[in-house]
Amino acid sequence: MKALVLREHGGLEKLRLESDFPDPVAGPGEVVLRVRASSLNYHDVFTRRGMPGIRLKFPVIIGLDVAGEIAALGEGVEGWAVGDRVLVDPINRVDGGLMGETEHGGLAELCRAKAHQLIRLPDTVSFEQAAALPVAYGTALRMMQAVGQVQAGEKVLVLGASGGVGVCCVQLAKLAGAHVIACAGSAEKGERLRALGADEIILYTETDFLKEVQERHGKPARRRGARGGGVDVVVNYTGGDTWVRSLRTLRNGGRLLTCGATAGYDPAEDLRFIWTFELQIRGSNGWDTPDIHTLLDLVGSGRLQAVIDRTYPLEQGAEALRQIEDRQVIGKVVVTP
Repeated sequence: MKALVLREHGGLEKLRLESDFPDPVAGPGEVVLRVRASSLNYHDVFTRRGMPGIRLKFPVIIGLDVAGEIAALGEGVEGWAVGDRVLVDPINRVDGGLMGETEHGGLAELCRAKAHQLIRLPDTVSFEQAAALPVAYGTALRMMQAVGQVQAGEKVLVLGASGGVGVCCVQLAKLAGAHVIACAGSAEKGERLRALGADEIILYTETDFLKEVQERHGKPARRRGARGGGVDVVVNYTGGDTWVRSLRTLRNGGRLLTCGATAGYDPAEDLRFIWTFELQIRGSNGWDTPDIHTLLDLVGSGRLQAVIDRTYPLEQGAEALRQIEDRQVIGKVVVTP
């Protein structure tokens, strides 16, 4: 089969298209899928580069998010048939492991998965839409709802709002009835985010988002019970030099939600803001399988958009990953083998 194969860590040049990679074979409890769509995430960038403390068995086919049709059934698989449209939960919650990292992922014509990872795909959701959901949208859903508990009437600031997680956070906050402030790197991205429901746009390439938030919404009060400004919730999964400034945008008792650190995991810290304004730092890690079912219902009913910036053929999979790495996309990038 054709596959985009990683045989060692490094730059984009380490991803090589191979036309004779061995076809996967379905073992007991497994299925083989004909891949119809696979979306890329920043995690795929980290996998290619190499992550401290994580050792991979090469070769690796990246691509965590996989949607397709069942092409073959292994021994003992029940309830599924060849031709069924399915989405894969990238996490193997029984045996451990992750698609596109410890198991071959979706940047190939065929892909093997455990039957218990399969989620039936409704006809109302396309393969491309489905592939956009598990990692980015699943992470956003858990962070905004189960962990962040975003409520109607709250002011929510979303950093990195044009990425896969960000565009979902903007939509979920709006669905909850919040006032959404989205940070974007260009006017074009800002307009797209406004169309998705953002009430305000801050172009961080033109102005300091902290200064802009404080000018628009005020500063927090130091005294409990006093009227003060600031936002109720900040979504920050970038880390890096935005971390302390994010804290300073929050009202007294405000919440900072984080699910990653794409710009750096060890930022400078200023604990004074946390205790002075009694701030809450809430971490969120991944998603649960029911979250994917919720997302499929939301997308299928039209209440949530699976925002896809563009699609690429398998032969251009490395270029697709470059777009993610350079943050040149709005929403998701999908590869269709």
